[in-house]
Amino acid sequence: MMNTDNYIIASLELHLFFARIMKEHALFLEAGFSCKDSSFIKQSDYYKTQFESLLQNVVRLSDGVISRDAIASNEFVTEFTLTTEMQTQNFTGIPINQNITRAELSLTSDGTALNFRNLSNQIRNINRTAIQLLNELILLKERILKSVLSCTLFTVNYPLLIKHIIREAKLYRSYVMELEHNKMLNRESMKKVETFWNQIMMEHALFIRGLLDPSEEELITTANDFAENYKRLLTTSNEMNNQVIEYASDNALEETLKFRDFKTAGTKGISDCKIQSIILPLLADHVLREANHYIRLLDRKDAKQMPFIN
Repeated sequence: MMNTDNYIIASLELHLFFARIMKEHALFLEAGFSCKDSSFIKQSDYYKTQFESLLQNVVRLSDGVISRDAIASNEFVTEFTLTTEMQTQNFTGIPINQNITRAELSLTSDGTALNFRNLSNQIRNINRTAIQLLNELILLKERILKSVLSCTLFTVNYPLLIKHIIREAKLYRSYVMELEHNKMLNRESMKKVETFWNQIMMEHALFIRGLLDPSEEELITTANDFAENYKRLLTTSNEMNNQVIEYASDNALEETLKFRDFKTAGTKGISDCKIQSIILPLLADHVLREANHYIRLLDRKDAKQMPFIN
């Protein structure tokens, strides 16, 4: 495949995953403020809307272009995404463009979009827009974190969660900048990838543990066990050398497949009102998609390039 084609597919798959993550970060921030913080509410809603617009454009260009592997991974949308969006909109009163999700559920990889070169300029504009939006959103998240840590702002979102979503936004920005510089995403050190996503998974387990109702003792214990397991994986990964990193990858994949199943059951349970918690349904689906993404990274650990590329 020519570099131009790689650039287009890598960009589209990157945005299909991360632009949705960013718009949901903005929504979770918006939903977490008290009424008096109208400025932060408005700014968060602005970035939710901006990333929705970017994602809608990306979805329009992706049909017939992106890989089957990407669609099958369920990292862009899951069977729960549309329902949990509806529920979260009803709970929060924050509008969510569900037509984007409907369009994503219909995405194909049928090879009908053959003239990739006609997409290059559009992709370049999307990437540049994403970088600008990410620069601004990262600054907003950092202002929010600073205010929370100085006890001048209240939010229901943990400080660790705000740090967590800042790191994800910075990772997204680094990938887009690399695409614009090199026209492709080179394979990163698997140790670096695992360290990042093992920490993300560990923090997901901690957030789930902390947001479950205290009466959900069994689920709290299971979430805590996952947090401890990922903590051990992080320690092991930091201690390992290149000769044994494959062993760490296998352990990470096994753990994340189990965590994915736990998150799947949790998302269904929250959506069906069978689990008591203060977890927004869309947040449950959000962390499930991130597990699906990490599984695809681990499944393709021997690839020469990052798995946004077919």
